[in-house]
Amino acid sequence: MEIVVVGAGQAGSSLVSKLRALGFDGGITLVGEEPVLPYQRPPLSKAYLLGEMELERLYLRSEEFYAEQNIVLKLGAAVTGIDREHKALHLGEERLGYDLLALTTGSTPRRLPAAIGGDLEGVFTVRTLADIDRMQPELTAGRKALIIGGGYIGLEAAAVCAKLGLDVTLVEMADRILQRVAAPQTSDYFRALHECHGVDIREGIGLEKLLGEGRVSGALLTDGAELEADVVIVGVGITPCTQIAELGGLMIENGIRTDEFGRTSDPSIYAAGDCASFPHGGGRVRLESVGNAIDQAELVAENMLGAEKAYVARPWFWSDQYDCKLQIAGLSTGYEEIVTRGEGDAVSFWYYGGGRLLAVDAMNDSRAYMVGKRLIEAGRSPDKAAIADPATELKALLKA
Repeated sequence: MEIVVVGAGQAGSSLVSKLRALGFDGGITLVGEEPVLPYQRPPLSKAYLLGEMELERLYLRSEEFYAEQNIVLKLGAAVTGIDREHKALHLGEERLGYDLLALTTGSTPRRLPAAIGGDLEGVFTVRTLADIDRMQPELTAGRKALIIGGGYIGLEAAAVCAKLGLDVTLVEMADRILQRVAAPQTSDYFRALHECHGVDIREGIGLEKLLGEGRVSGALLTDGAELEADVVIVGVGITPCTQIAELGGLMIENGIRTDEFGRTSDPSIYAAGDCASFPHGGGRVRLESVGNAIDQAELVAENMLGAEKAYVARPWFWSDQYDCKLQIAGLSTGYEEIVTRGEGDAVSFWYYGGGRLLAVDAMNDSRAYMVGKRLIEAGRSPDKAAIADPATELKALLKA
């Protein structure tokens, strides 16, 4: 049997590695559009951009691993078509047959339209190794950096720029940073953190257009303010890479639509990672995280070999900004109340909805994160007063 996996990121690498770990001895081919070995993405915008991590440490596996496991790598290769009837991929002039196919194509950052200066030199997105390699020489002390977007990517980029000595302004069109993904309390925490590091955060203000001839030199904002800018980093969200699935006529619903086993609308084709939407909590969800990419891809590997196991997501996320480590457990969608535990640098916010614990944001408090994660996964919701009481020993809640 021949298994082909398209998308050589965290999910793709995890999937092919799991297939071999499960004892599959058929053919495996991993196809990647980038001309480099599969690598970690989270350190790109942090340790790697800061020069604290070497390229080799980014790689998920060595080239020797894939050779030893008899996994064929086709890197720098773009899929140009899917022939579902004959079970074959087109890679330009090359035709690659499969018995089972997995799409782990990930996601791509939204870019600013060229009409407002998105194609000017000095304007960057944060997603690939090539993005960071182009950006890194631009981030020198004393220059002016403009960050568009106050989500986690934008805030991480702002933190790196500030640490490198740039003069940083961050613009967020919504009323507050992190509005789409976090409670006002978490927004307040990170706003204060960035402002104490000299970042100028402007909320409720959009970008009218970037200024410059050939290269960005500034920006005009929707409130009429005009800023100088030597470099612009755009962090306005990502979209799932569904183009290959669309070429094959697969069902799309906020990503590549799968069932609980990771199968797409074609039973011979699976999907996992950022690109896949799947059943969750009576609806459908698509998760953008390393944890989901690994867990979902490994389960898909089992199901491609006949396990028929339903995927049960256990969402968790993290973000590193300055000396703060944010850890998130669960999904806060639909929350009605926030319970605060701790104060100062080490604090956690517990999201409740309908009396049920939904999620926890923990800043510099790994214990709150671990206990909250275990409670959420067990479907348990501790008393709110106990959470807020600093005298409560969190671990005791796991036994209650």
